[in-house]
Amino acid sequence: MPCIRSDPNLNICPDYNSEDFENTRAQLVNENTTEDQVVQLLRNIWLANNNLEKHLWQQQAEQCMEEDKQGRLNQVRIDEEEDARKEEQKKNKFKYIPIQNSGENGEMPAVNDGLDEVSTKKMVDHDAIILSALPDGSTAWVSLASTCSARSVANDEDLPFEEFCQACPRFLVALEEADWPQDRIRMTALFWRNLQIHKYRSL
Repeated sequence: MPCIRSDPNLNICPDYNSEDFENTRAQLVNENTTEDQVVQLLRNIWLANNNLEKHLWQQQAEQCMEEDKQGRLNQVRIDEEEDARKEEQKKNKFKYIPIQNSGENGEMPAVNDGLDEVSTKKMVDHDAIILSALPDGSTAWVSLASTCSARSVANDEDLPFEEFCQACPRFLVALEEADWPQDRIRMTALFWRNLQIHKYRSL
């Protein structure tokens, strides 16, 4: 569609009777066409062209309105996504902490033995009670859940390196399931990879 830069509805038909168009009229006048007929012919041609431009102008205006409407809708969608992203960052601040060159990893997740024990603990009936001996020699009914100890749970610094290696891929999968940014996941994976291939890893 050709671009029309001015509103053709504001155009005014030229005065083809004026001296400015004397040469144009002279070229069209002949034994079958009078000067008045030439003037009317020129007006008709101008009106036809102007009506065509009016039609194109209307189409152009409607297209601009549609593009403007779509642009506003797109901006609303972008604003909503940005608001949702900001709200997500507020709720999960640690998930979006800026990457530091010297970043340290947080607590390690439970590895195989710890996960097995947690799975077992989930099956414990917290409402159940058992008869237990107290330090002073007496007995009392106590909650079964309170007697379960986490013997397999170890502090991070006490984890064998093999269990650390087992925990790394579990942690990365958990990050992906939690929709963490890919650059954070890659950073963490690279950090742990460097630890696992470091020359002091066996120490």
